[in-house]
Amino acid sequence: MLMLQVLNYCSSEPQKWMPLLETLWSTRQGRLISLPFQRAIMNTLDSKFLKLSTENAPGQEGQQMRQDFRSLLRGDVLPGRMVDFSHGDVDAFLPSPGAYEAFKSGFRRGGAQAYTEYRGNAAIRTRVAQNLAAFTGAPVDGDDEMIITPGTQGALFLAIAATVNAGTKVAVIEPDYFANRKLVHFFGAELMPIALDYAGKAGMAGLDLGQLEDALKAGAQVFVFSNPNNPTGVIYSAEEITSIADLAARYDATVIVDQLYSRLVYDSGTYTHLRAVRTVPANLITIMGPSKTESLSGFRLGIAFGSPQLIRRMEQLQAIVSLRAAGYSQAVLEAWFTEPSGWINERTRLHQAIRDDLLELFGRVNDLRVRVPDGGSYLFPELPDLSVSIEDFARILRHQGNVIVTPGSEFGPTSHQGVRLNFSQDHEAAVRAVERMIELIGRYRE
Repeated sequence: MLMLQVLNYCSSEPQKWMPLLETLWSTRQGRLISLPFQRAIMNTLDSKFLKLSTENAPGQEGQQMRQDFRSLLRGDVLPGRMVDFSHGDVDAFLPSPGAYEAFKSGFRRGGAQAYTEYRGNAAIRTRVAQNLAAFTGAPVDGDDEMIITPGTQGALFLAIAATVNAGTKVAVIEPDYFANRKLVHFFGAELMPIALDYAGKAGMAGLDLGQLEDALKAGAQVFVFSNPNNPTGVIYSAEEITSIADLAARYDATVIVDQLYSRLVYDSGTYTHLRAVRTVPANLITIMGPSKTESLSGFRLGIAFGSPQLIRRMEQLQAIVSLRAAGYSQAVLEAWFTEPSGWINERTRLHQAIRDDLLELFGRVNDLRVRVPDGGSYLFPELPDLSVSIEDFARILRHQGNVIVTPGSEFGPTSHQGVRLNFSQDHEAAVRAVERMIELIGRYRE
């Protein structure tokens, strides 16, 4: 078994690793592994963590350094207020009403709230389950089918860890949330990329269903995707979601769907919840949370709900990773889905207004392509040819434009011309920042 795991890790350079593998093969039961092979294991561990590089990840802009970076610069710095498009601005969109009061209430409850079950406070899970059942259109059992996690990122880690092992074949959308690919690599699984033709498929996300079925036929046991898609903001059509569910059921595959932005849908569009379609996969985890649309990211709350056997695994792992989501923070979920009437519609309207103004500005740039997001708070423009790489242009934007974006390469190797902007910002500041960005695009065009 160990031999197979090492082969999976080392398959990218088999000739380099073969002598070390042969050393392992020649050892007898009970004999210590040879020193060269011990060194090989350490090298493999180093290479695994190299794949988790955070230099260009959202929020890590301070690591974006290059010794020869300043030699690339042209012209002067553009004046303007710093706008960080790598994440939303919780000062521009305040946390949803009642969140702070709920947090204080949890704090006052003291130890009864601080030390919850590993999967979260039972009473809170029951109430959240009722709200999620009404929202998604299918029942949710708060006792057996739900876990509260430290953020949706925590939920994603636990869900993949509960379903993926070394050698597991995992189908992953490209482009999609950057952590999906990194977690597949971390667990020693085999990544099977599925193309998303988001630019040319109006009314649908652009999923290549044929490619997905081919991956499942070839042994993919898990399919991970976000809806709305992060980074493009496209929403999967009812037909696409139904087809995903049918394929997963037919090939007995596990589906992990990240629906973090499913409350933020534009132009009165429709949203289809995979867990509510006619054929629901036997193994399904849905991930949601109040961190984005509701601006509650500072409380680090996520929710995963779905197949009881997978939720149990996630709880077992959470018990040794973080014990539980922060106890006092869990109380904030009392305010989720209970906002005042009209609040979510107004928040959606304000985000759509920013989206539309930024799209109008990008529309003035020759050879720049951008799909109109159906939901969420991301824009993912594909920039025209520049004299520098996208990663270096992100550094230039930060240095000369006071604008922070995330390079498209974080979301898949096919997105080398894109940058992601989270437009959940002060409206005026976002407009001015994109104007500076456009000026710098002109300055660095080939």
